[in-house]
Amino acid sequence: MTRTHRLFQLMQTLRSLPAPVTASALVNETGVSLRTIYRDIDALRGLGAVIDGEAGFGYTLIEDATLPPLAFADDELEALVLGLREVTVIGDPALAEAANSALAKLKARLPARQTHRLQHAVLDARRFGRPPEPGIDVRALRAATWDEATISFHYEDAKGAVSRRQVDPLSIVYMQNAHMLMAWCHLRSDFRAFRLDRMRDLGLTGAHFRPRRVPMLRDFMERLRAQAVERAKDRALQG
Repeated sequence: MTRTHRLFQLMQTLRSLPAPVTASALVNETGVSLRTIYRDIDALRGLGAVIDGEAGFGYTLIEDATLPPLAFADDELEALVLGLREVTVIGDPALAEAANSALAKLKARLPARQTHRLQHAVLDARRFGRPPEPGIDVRALRAATWDEATISFHYEDAKGAVSRRQVDPLSIVYMQNAHMLMAWCHLRSDFRAFRLDRMRDLGLTGAHFRPRRVPMLRDFMERLRAQAVERAKDRALQG
């Protein structure tokens, strides 16, 4: 871990934990020595971070006074909180952690009145069952999608049959209580949706489909919309 990354992690920990944060709690969260914590606290103060407290009493982060507070309308703030809380509920583990981190950053940078609104927001997101755990590293899948890199994986369908797929990943969508990869499947020569919990052994093929991801995704979503319209018409005729 580089020193820069270590200092960033320490700032995030100070934002996230209830203040005052003891040095021992910082050791447990960051995995570094007590001596390193004391040294890094001094380094952050030297860089301009306002950190109240001292060894034996705990630390409270009061942020960099040179940074202006973020400004959101109240409805904007409610929308942000609702969206991030929804991600903590339905997102894959990495995204859920990132959403909690983003909430901590918002709390640290908002004016006092809006900090209260963030902590006690009227809107919330609750689900009584989390989506199935992905069978692959979702961070790696997101990276491949951004890079427009063709991937391969083993896939188990609803009947338990396993096949090796090679696809161009287009988007990851939460639908029907599961995370789905929207992709162009080389085996089927067509668009397909794959449940992440049924995917295994994700790997890169070395091929790329840049710069076609955005138009391909647009075509796929247009097809799905057309299919939804047709199903609605069929239901109306049957009713």
